[in-house]
Amino acid sequence: MTEDVTAAMLVDIRKAAKDCSERGLIVASKWATDMLLSVSANKKRTLHLSIEASSASLFSTSTPAKSTRSPPSGPSFTDASPVPTQPITQPTPGQPAPSAFAQLVDLSSLTLTSEEQRFENERTQAEQDLFVGAKACFDAREFHRAMYMLQGCQSSKAIFLSCYSFFLSTERQALSDWHKLDGADILQEPRSHAQSSLGNRNQPDKPINTSLSVLLEKIKDTKDPWLLFLKGLFLLRLSRREEAIEACLQSIAKYPWNWSIWLLLGNCVNDAEQLSSLMVLMPISQSHPIVQMFLVKTLSDLQIGTENELAICDRLLSEEYFPHSMWVMSMRASVLYNMHEYEQAELQFETILRIDPYRMDDIDIYSNILYVQDDKLKLSRLAHKFLAITRDRPEVCLLVGNHYSLRQEHEKAVKYFRRAIELDRTYLTAWTLMGHEYVEMKNSHAAIEAYRRAVDINRKDYRAWYGLGQAYELLSMHNYALYYYQHATALKSYDVRLWQAQGSCYEELGRPREAIECYKRALISSELHETMLCLKLARLHSMLEEKAEAVAYHKRVVEFCQEKNRPIQEFAKSSVEVAEYNMNLQHGDLLLAKDLLEPVVTGNSEEVTKATELMKVLNAKLREKGLI
Repeated sequence: MTEDVTAAMLVDIRKAAKDCSERGLIVASKWATDMLLSVSANKKRTLHLSIEASSASLFSTSTPAKSTRSPPSGPSFTDASPVPTQPITQPTPGQPAPSAFAQLVDLSSLTLTSEEQRFENERTQAEQDLFVGAKACFDAREFHRAMYMLQGCQSSKAIFLSCYSFFLSTERQALSDWHKLDGADILQEPRSHAQSSLGNRNQPDKPINTSLSVLLEKIKDTKDPWLLFLKGLFLLRLSRREEAIEACLQSIAKYPWNWSIWLLLGNCVNDAEQLSSLMVLMPISQSHPIVQMFLVKTLSDLQIGTENELAICDRLLSEEYFPHSMWVMSMRASVLYNMHEYEQAELQFETILRIDPYRMDDIDIYSNILYVQDDKLKLSRLAHKFLAITRDRPEVCLLVGNHYSLRQEHEKAVKYFRRAIELDRTYLTAWTLMGHEYVEMKNSHAAIEAYRRAVDINRKDYRAWYGLGQAYELLSMHNYALYYYQHATALKSYDVRLWQAQGSCYEELGRPREAIECYKRALISSELHETMLCLKLARLHSMLEEKAEAVAYHKRVVEFCQEKNRPIQEFAKSSVEVAEYNMNLQHGDLLLAKDLLEPVVTGNSEEVTKATELMKVLNAKLREKGLI
């Protein structure tokens, strides 16, 4: 079970919203605010009473006010004694003995300490003012100016903002330089096929930021949780995954409510197996609400959705936790989407928009759901509503692109997907969907380039790998297509389409044994496509002259269709195949053959002629055996 929300958690969440905002971690600040506002009023009232009671108890047990009575003799420095500035000496004869305090600390040092404290206070205030100014520059994306203002500042908050500004500035330049290496931009014109191939790319896999090592050197020995977050960020960009995970876990142990560190940790995970290994290393309880949220979010990013994640979301939305959290509701909708429960996912997004009609986060996922549902009317209304609000959010541009794609206006769809990419060059979904549009337009080379950009951004997204396979299949380059389909299948091993695609490639390559294995794997998790897959398997076994295996799959088709009350036209061929096999078998079931052929003979399928001829032969055999 998830740990209940406590008074301490509420205080920590409120503090996290402020701390993240001050450091420019806007996503984390929004998330913390969502959590804070989602706690029910009754729960907050109970927790506030608990906080007040704790404060009152603390006050009543604290050091009482100074008594008017004479203090007890002797010093009472129970916690720590000041460091003496001069050796303690015996009093000179004729002079009064110094007090016990004067023996420990020279009175002149008090004046000096007071002066130093005043200077320190002034320096701290000046640094705070500089930080406010630098943060204003940071918010205006004037990163170099923010760094310049923070020169010489010593607080961990100032160091964080300075390093983060430097990082964002150099990342922006590295990304710009990376795209310049590409020769011809996909946004203008596609490159030739030779340029699009894996071995002839001008770009490295990722933008190269040459300043990362310098930044890492500045904070390599830090113990501050916020600087540990930056350390993990730099290490991950340097592809030092294990070290990045270690820095993330250290940061979480010190400050668990920084959502940015959890997102960074999720980026270190490539599959469900790695996630399971990571959960064991958590420095806080796995039942803690934020750990449960991390689990759901990471699995959602891996396009994995199960009943377990759905149950976690439902618990988090209960009255004891975050019943009004639109973030958790959105995660729940994503889980349903990944489980292909599109109608329930749609209802969840409708609930979110009723609560907050202007919420744009994850609106792209909602548009994907409406697209799959083929709901042109709702998608059109949604597109017009949000387009009227803003044209400068990538999610909105993708929503409009989905609207035009569903209307088969592929040129307009590409235009809006391109606009989404202009706003965010790392927007994975836009690159992938633009690839889909180019496939529909039969522009395989442009599709390949778009999918490759998506893979460069996130190698964990199976959709881009699958798209690459489809594009190469259109070019009849089945070896390439097979390679990309295998990558996609490794990421999402229970997706029937991916196994079918692999099987199709193996067929084209003349490798029926491998094709059979792929179709069998697809058959494990697919009732919807069972008839089609069984027919393919039967055909392949017939090619290999494995008649018994072929007939077994034909029989499975007949039984499935009869159970579902399908029309005879859908399984007439399989009925004829099973009947003929039993007629030719030495001890075949002739009565079964009769039962299978009779509906075909009286039907109007293409197999009527063959079934009629077989029926004549069958009747003769039945008379011979005295069965009719």
